[in-house]
Amino acid sequence: MRLIKSTAIIGSLTLVSRLLGLVRDMLIAKFLGAGVISDAFFTAFKLPNVFRKMFAEGAFNAAFIPLYARKLEEEGQHSADAFAKESVSALLVVVAFLVIVFELTMPWSLSIIGFGLDKAVDHSSGISPYYLAVVYAQITMPYLLFMSLTALYSGILNTRNHFALAAAVPIVLNLFMISTLFILGFSGYNQKIIGYFLTIAITLSGFVQMSLVVWGCRKAGVKIGLKRPRITPGVKRLFFLGVPGLLSAGITQINLLVSHAIATMEKGAASWLTYADRLYQLPLGIIGIAMGVALLPSLTRRLRSGDERGAKVSLNRAVEIAAFFTIPAAFALATIPYFLIDALFERGAFTAFTTSQVSIALEMFAYGLPAFVLLKVLTPAFFARENTKTPMVFAAISALINVTFGLYLFINIGFHGLALATSIAGWVNVLALILVLIKNKHFTPDHRLLTRLPRIIMASVSMSLVLQVVAPFVELQASYGGLISDLLSLMLVCFIGLLVYSLSAALLRAFDLSDIRDALKRST
Repeated sequence: MRLIKSTAIIGSLTLVSRLLGLVRDMLIAKFLGAGVISDAFFTAFKLPNVFRKMFAEGAFNAAFIPLYARKLEEEGQHSADAFAKESVSALLVVVAFLVIVFELTMPWSLSIIGFGLDKAVDHSSGISPYYLAVVYAQITMPYLLFMSLTALYSGILNTRNHFALAAAVPIVLNLFMISTLFILGFSGYNQKIIGYFLTIAITLSGFVQMSLVVWGCRKAGVKIGLKRPRITPGVKRLFFLGVPGLLSAGITQINLLVSHAIATMEKGAASWLTYADRLYQLPLGIIGIAMGVALLPSLTRRLRSGDERGAKVSLNRAVEIAAFFTIPAAFALATIPYFLIDALFERGAFTAFTTSQVSIALEMFAYGLPAFVLLKVLTPAFFARENTKTPMVFAAISALINVTFGLYLFINIGFHGLALATSIAGWVNVLALILVLIKNKHFTPDHRLLTRLPRIIMASVSMSLVLQVVAPFVELQASYGGLISDLLSLMLVCFIGLLVYSLSAALLRAFDLSDIRDALKRST
């Protein structure tokens, strides 16, 4: 089965990227902390990032890959490449227009997600958080254009089973930001200047990432240049399928924007949620995104050849693999959030109070982590069948739940209510997708999945109980150490947790090494 090998390639490269992202976030925490500057920076970066996910991971992930795969299989490379050229040209025009509009209207458009930022000059820093965010956002906005094109070219590489480069290019962003933070931070530059150069680094990294995947396509024999945009039948079909995907992703991202906007009403809350989001995104990115990227082309090929049974088996194994890695991660994040945040971030401008706030948000996000990963796994089952409307409808419902609950909980229990609402909405969304897939007989949980899920949960509970005892003891021993001591204590606790989970899973037969060995044999 090629799925496991593809997921392993993507997951390992994504792991490198996420670990570098963790280093990046540790440096941001040290030099920017959680305050006026960090709120402005995170708000500014969220705007192009959200629209990138809408266009790149939403519309074109939903529409382009299945259409390109069909043309490649049914009409050959020449026809597929011609369609890709048409798609690149159309995407370039649409996204470039959007970037220009945002650049010209930024002082007003940023109010969508940053209305809570103070427009008056902050006395402690001497700056206006809102207008600083406007400048930061104007610098980072071209990142949207570069990354939208990067996503399309990456989709071409993934469809042709060239996963490595597409999975590796996000590393570039982290390297650019780490270099900037390291040079400027340790040179003693103030937070405002560091923020300026971080935004420049983000945009430059987008251009480099785009250049790398274009080069990768050419190396793979795919030469896609630009042409005058035309509304061809292929482009019409792309937009027909892409618009629901865009709306689906758009609803989800607008939902996140609303949560962020609400968070800006409390000083520091936007930063607290962002740091927590970054940490739970680590397992989400490694497992969920890797699985989703590998699964979509695999399901598309199986369905095109009429192998419905094979598609069901692939989906079952994808859910099983996702559960095996994600459920223990969720238990760990929910059990020792303070220990994790303390070890990773609490130094420099990142205070003990910030640690306590971020850890609360992380625990709330952890409750929804399995749902967030399953969304990445289940959605390709719809996209591979060129059904982008159903995920759109459920995304809209979950967004409504998120905003409603988020606002209610924010008012009644504080900022961490926004994180809890996100988790609740994620579970509603994933349960709805599962029910529809089962109803349409596109997914039937098999005996292996149904028997192993409870065992995975039991192994995760065992690990959680051990971590509750071990983490406070290790934290006490490392309380007077520096960065090295913190990281060593973190590695020790993670190792103990991994060991306990692995042994428990083996004893409970939550996995079988022969399954992995057989899958790898079938993939060769």
